Amino acid sequence: MPYGPIPATAAPSKVPASRRPLTSAPPRPGLRRRAARALRHAAPALLAYGAVRALGLLVFVPWAHGERRSVRHLLMASWDCDWYLKIARHGYADTLGTAYDANNLAFFPLYPLLVRAGDALAPGLPRGAAGLGISLLCSFLAAWGIFAVGDRLYGRRAGVFLAVLWGSLPVALVQWMGYTESLFTALTAWSLYAVLSGRWLWAGSLAALAGLTRPTGAALAAAVSVTALLALRRDGFSLRPLLGALLAPLGWFSYVAWVGLRLGRWDGYFAVQKLWRNQWDGGVETVRRMQALFVTERPALFYAMVTAVLLGSVVLYVLSAADRQPLPLLLFTGLLLLIVVGSSGVYFPRARFLMPGFPLLMPLAAALARARPTVAVTVLTAAAVGSAVFGGHMLLGWHGPP
Repeated sequence: MPYGPIPATAAPSKVPASRRPLTSAPPRPGLRRRAARALRHAAPALLAYGAVRALGLLVFVPWAHGERRSVRHLLMASWDCDWYLKIARHGYADTLGTAYDANNLAFFPLYPLLVRAGDALAPGLPRGAAGLGISLLCSFLAAWGIFAVGDRLYGRRAGVFLAVLWGSLPVALVQWMGYTESLFTALTAWSLYAVLSGRWLWAGSLAALAGLTRPTGAALAAAVSVTALLALRRDGFSLRPLLGALLAPLGWFSYVAWVGLRLGRWDGYFAVQKLWRNQWDGGVETVRRMQALFVTERPALFYAMVTAVLLGSVVLYVLSAADRQPLPLLLFTGLLLLIVVGSSGVYFPRARFLMPGFPLLMPLAAALARARPTVAVTVLTAAAVGSAVFGGHMLLGWHGPP
């Protein structure tokens, strides 16, 4: 059964059936017309999102030139961008190896496959341009899906604010880099929207693609599958929820199984993650790192921000649960938090890992939707400016993207 508000039914006609005109129901608009209508409805969110991210670039580009750093390299070929570009060009490793953070099988395949396809379609593009183009396109698809979820649950105004808040996260500059966050968030947002609207095949298919994009696709797959199975129990047997439940985890399981076959051991993927010192320890390492930062060390601005995002996300999850968000959203964000906070891996990328958890921002978006316009504009402007400044510091004042 779909989640969200149910439109009121029309009042029954008082005209006797024998005297009603013999007219057929109006035809349903075609797919193109419906898409155009949906795009017009989402236009304020997409325009506001684009303005926020453009502000980030307006701050970052002159800052990078002043530091004599290459904007193109930073956005298209640095850090994880380079890993994905090398996978797209040369493929994956076929042995486990022993070196720390040196095995590219830790990176999931959908994004590098899209990069390879983009390079094949336009061979004259600079290195990394295809990946950046994919991220740009997917960032707007993600903002659209985020708006759609917020609009369905809290209204159009809250949907716009939700998309803008997502674009104003401290590490939001990554959304317009050759990283996987925009692709993964787009797949996540539209999969969750499909669940809310009862489109189980779409929900499962998009969750499967998300499972081929990032390790945390397992959280989305579990949310979709559990919700679909509960719908079967509540509403009786139906083929579509069952297929959605079966489709959702296929992407994640397929890649993990393929890595195991490639390395000749059933736990191959987990062995690769161990090489990257990335294991689930229930949050022991996270707590230890927080204590080290604020008790025995003087934390740098970036690490202080990461800690604030982690703690703030936990608080927002409690608020989301108190607000009784739909089950698939709570399942996804809860599992995402468990994976990110409970990991023993490196500390500094965790704010980025939580970026797809946009439902955590819903309590803020709903509050802004109820606030006076001057308050809402002030808060969003401050968030956008803060994101722009922090994005520049992240890539230039610190030591690179998270």
